[in-house]
Amino acid sequence: MNRRHTRSRAAVALAAVAAAGIALTACSAEDKEPVAQSSAASSSPIPVLLPGRPGESAVVSDSDQVKAPDGTAYNSIDVAYVQMMIAHHDQAVAMADLAPGRAGNSALKRLAERISVGQKLEVDYLKSWLKDRNQPKSDPSHDHSTMPGGQSPEKIAALTAATGAGFDRLFVAMMTEHHKGAQQMAGDLLKSGVDERLSELANESAVEQISEIRRMAELGLS
Repeated sequence: MNRRHTRSRAAVALAAVAAAGIALTACSAEDKEPVAQSSAASSSPIPVLLPGRPGESAVVSDSDQVKAPDGTAYNSIDVAYVQMMIAHHDQAVAMADLAPGRAGNSALKRLAERISVGQKLEVDYLKSWLKDRNQPKSDPSHDHSTMPGGQSPEKIAALTAATGAGFDRLFVAMMTEHHKGAQQMAGDLLKSGVDERLSELANESAVEQISEIRRMAELGLS
């Protein structure tokens, strides 16, 4: 199967599951606000650091496409996506890790554990992806407060302070919004990224998040 066919299938699959997800849960008041454009979709080139050979200095390039040590291609959109998604996943893990001591619903506790484990594994892969390409874990120019689905410090504080049914309702609303934001970021990557495996991972993650949104809705806690 050629690269274009694979990426087209991934984009179609993500679009299909995202459309299905819209019908699963009602939007909260926050959901009605426009979602900020993700940094990964920016049209401005993001510098890519190309490591030099032994004895040579590294070079900063705005090249649309460069090669990783293993020969796979990637571009600045791939790099920005990975850097932003690490921060995005870290917030989801922090939210999920609050559930064991605060959630009132046992099924929600199990789902939160599943989310935490799954996203920690993805973060490990994303960090390795950056390390293999000599890219930094984060970019100071990225504004994480504008990440699609990102939760404000005030909302995180409210979730941290909640317990029982109150925690359950907040968690479902916030994690649903958070997952939808990650799906938007994955869609942006599929449009402009060039790393085949990274696009496949983004699509698989988005599909899993649709399933988790459905499971949260089925708990009837909102």
